[in-house]
Amino acid sequence: MQKRILIVDDEPAIRDMVAFALKKGEYEPVHAGDAREAQMAIVERVPDLILLDWMLPGTSGIDLARRWRKDELTRDVPIIMLTARGEENDRVSGLESGVDDYVVKPFSARELLARIRAVMRRSREDEADGSVQVGRLRIDGAAHRVYAGDEPIHVGPTEYRLLHFFMTHTDRVYTRAQLLDHVWGGNVYVEERTVDVHIRRLRKALEPQQLDGMVQTVRGSGYRFSETP
Repeated sequence: MQKRILIVDDEPAIRDMVAFALKKGEYEPVHAGDAREAQMAIVERVPDLILLDWMLPGTSGIDLARRWRKDELTRDVPIIMLTARGEENDRVSGLESGVDDYVVKPFSARELLARIRAVMRRSREDEADGSVQVGRLRIDGAAHRVYAGDEPIHVGPTEYRLLHFFMTHTDRVYTRAQLLDHVWGGNVYVEERTVDVHIRRLRKALEPQQLDGMVQTVRGSGYRFSETP
């Protein structure tokens, strides 16, 4: 079955151009011009990936991404932001909202498909990962869920991959560049600051269970995951 990709953009010409590229990449495109149409498409069938424009009528793509990350139906769906805003602070804001990657307009069909394949590949790798437990923190690999004891912890797809890597490589220090290679993949261009953004989001998710101290900053080196404070 073809992977279904939801295109959320208020410009029909952009949607048509993206859909054309997706069909050539053997994906099934679905169109939505605003948040309401996007939600209707999701209810009909949850997509395998969402391409989300930053600027939308009525609500911003940032707000929509945050909403979907809190919704059980869509919290595990990878999101790539389509944006004309290329400044670093804007890109960081997008990542902090819960998106997994971003593509700055104007972009080529080749770049877009490469980003989609990279995100899809990382998602498939997640599905193959097994379960792991460190102290009270537990990942159920089959269910793709994170728990503190029996309490569920809601994390985004990128935080899930980051946490799984940490939990299977405890008590070792990794630089940002090493984490990018292991978690994002060496052939994907992502800035090192992206790691800091996802570390903050992971800590925020673990904080209510008082487990955020397991993700430790090693000054001048990078990050370490340890059960020992």
